[in-house]
Amino acid sequence: MSDAPNRCPCCGQLNQCAQASSASPVTQCWCFAVTVDAQQLANVPPEQRNRSCLCPRCAQGLPPESSPAAD
Repeated sequence: MSDAPNRCPCCGQLNQCAQASSASPVTQCWCFAVTVDAQQLANVPPEQRNRSCLCPRCAQGLPPESSPAAD
């Protein structure tokens, strides 16, 4: 989907990755405290592996948030 380091390679939403927004290594990020769904990692396109982080929803195997439907 996206090759930007701050976008999830599966859904394209912001991944909220602390490392993506820092030029130096970080010691705290949301992903340090969750178990990443193995199937979601397998779904990351090969060219984006180790280049972009999953977003919290995709990391847990949840569907991406969608915009509210217009009336």
